Amino acid sequence: MTTIYFIRHCEPDFSIKCDLERPLTKKGTNDSLKILNYLKDKKIDKILSSPYKRAIDTLKPFSDYINKNIELIEDFRERQISNCWIEDFKSFSKKQWEDFNFKLTDGESLKEVQDRNINSLKYVLKTYNNKNIVIGTHGTSLSTILNFYNSSYGYEHFNKIKDIMPFIAKFIFDNEKLISIDIINI
Repeated sequence: MTTIYFIRHCEPDFSIKCDLERPLTKKGTNDSLKILNYLKDKKIDKILSSPYKRAIDTLKPFSDYINKNIELIEDFRERQISNCWIEDFKSFSKKQWEDFNFKLTDGESLKEVQDRNINSLKYVLKTYNNKNIVIGTHGTSLSTILNFYNSSYGYEHFNKIKDIMPFIAKFIFDNEKLISIDIINI
């Protein structure tokens, strides 16, 4: 069995508009210690992450604690919305969940996000079969993975978790076959 803990990053500083470089807030930094405490007895073999600073920083205290490097996987990054800041994120998100192929110029559809995340997940499952893995990720990315395994997971579910940071989803696989998903509250 392969166990994967998807960790949605802790609270980011939204005053920083650059998605790649957005750091954690002080609360987010403090909450990253909750991730450390939750994971420290899970016998983690590998730590993977989106290349975005907030995802990496969420896992950094844990990686330091177990003395393992964080390997970056580009395709676990957050969706590209557009080249400009979206003020009405709620309406935009709802439209994307209603039409998985909808996207703005220079942006990604949820279908594209889901495809690259699932392809990366399949790579991880093949490469680290029968291991315990942590993956630092984002709300939309994780939601599209949840939707892939449960098509009833939609906008309402995404909207309920959009402000929950950090958020943990524990997946158990037998090879590539999903056995279970548990949502972990810390």
